[in-house]
Amino acid sequence: MTLLDVSQLDAGYGDLRVLTDVDLHVDDGEYVTIVGPNGAGKSTAMKSVFGLADRFDGTISFAGDDITDLQPEEVIHEGMSYVPQTENVFPSLTVEENLRLGAYILDDVPEERKQAVFDRFPVLADRLDENAGTLSGGQQQMLAMGCALMLDPDLLLLDEPSAGLAPDLVDEMFDRVDDVNDAGTSILMVEQNAKEALRRCDRGYVLSQGENRYEGAGDELLDDEEVRQQFLGG
Repeated sequence: MTLLDVSQLDAGYGDLRVLTDVDLHVDDGEYVTIVGPNGAGKSTAMKSVFGLADRFDGTISFAGDDITDLQPEEVIHEGMSYVPQTENVFPSLTVEENLRLGAYILDDVPEERKQAVFDRFPVLADRLDENAGTLSGGQQQMLAMGCALMLDPDLLLLDEPSAGLAPDLVDEMFDRVDDVNDAGTSILMVEQNAKEALRRCDRGYVLSQGENRYEGAGDELLDDEEVRQQFLGG
């Protein structure tokens, strides 16, 4: 079943049009990656889904409902969570306070939600009372994902989760994303590490100059000679 459906999307910021006629979809339980060169519109596509970019034309539906004109504070109530690339935790607040803010739309935070986050990211339980700013880059990224998962979303949007991480932490981050998807959460991810992202995902989209260029299973895109030469460095 299609969970997210983006059709003929034109989007950007103010008078700047970044995307033209972009189509993409995510099925229930699917792991989808958007890759492409810098400036291709990858992050804009994701921000458009969550209501953080200006949408000029096209439609966006989620779980059968039209969310094209919804604002982020409305989209999150639909069952979607978003992890920005940067500034995605509150460094002066503790790990626990960050997690509670992740569930701010709930009157009461179910203890099992927090426990589910700890099961996926045990290091957070060990540092619950420490300020988020004292965590390593990889741990902060785990905290950001944990905050987004506090609402048990149907779809998790991840913008460049491996950006800025030390090379030895990148595989661990991808493993965590795999775990979240294996537990039943659909994933839509923008990622600079295109080869690894395509190797792990179910399907991928390649954007270039704000337009769809290629779509297919992750392993098929990795094996496509044109995709490799043009976008994956051969």
